[in-house]
Amino acid sequence: MDIRQIAVISQEILSEGGRTLATPTRRVAAAAVLHNPFAGRPTLDDFTPLVELSVKAGELLTTRALAALAPLSPRGYGKGALVGTNGDLEHGASMIHVRLGLAMRQGAGGGPALIPGNAKVGPAGTPIDVIFGGLEDAWDYDAMDTMTVSIADAPRPDEILLIVAFLGGGRPNARVAGVAADDVRRAVERMRSTASR
Repeated sequence: MDIRQIAVISQEILSEGGRTLATPTRRVAAAAVLHNPFAGRPTLDDFTPLVELSVKAGELLTTRALAALAPLSPRGYGKGALVGTNGDLEHGASMIHVRLGLAMRQGAGGGPALIPGNAKVGPAGTPIDVIFGGLEDAWDYDAMDTMTVSIADAPRPDEILLIVAFLGGGRPNARVAGVAADDVRRAVERMRSTASR
């Protein structure tokens, strides 16, 4: 694994919207700056090397992120990739959408819900928003949050910034009541039955 640097960013939110939090929220992102072996090369159709790289890097980043989150347990998770300008958006997508989530779930001790992921191409210092979703329940509205990550000197044109992130405590002062998953399912069934007429 050709890693130039690792950064662990920890945000602890103590108050939000003029209210002190009863329990602080912690957002943690572990990011690795990796060499992109396919930067500047013709269009790639076999992403196996990047997928395998994401698994190895994901295990390392998950360990670092969860250590920084402790003693809190993860309530939400997210992942992201910022591809340097000589790379392809699909390089980042292959790293976050195929198997990275396995390392995250193993480290967190489960988590069946879909892990939100975001990939884009940009120069060094470009910010990327990592979107959090609930670890156990995709409809956990209090775990829906965002963390912006930026590394001043990464990614260089031939690099990928791979990010694994966890949320402890839920969104700060979360108080938006959501719709239950069963209610959404029933609404979709009604819409589909109406549309098929």
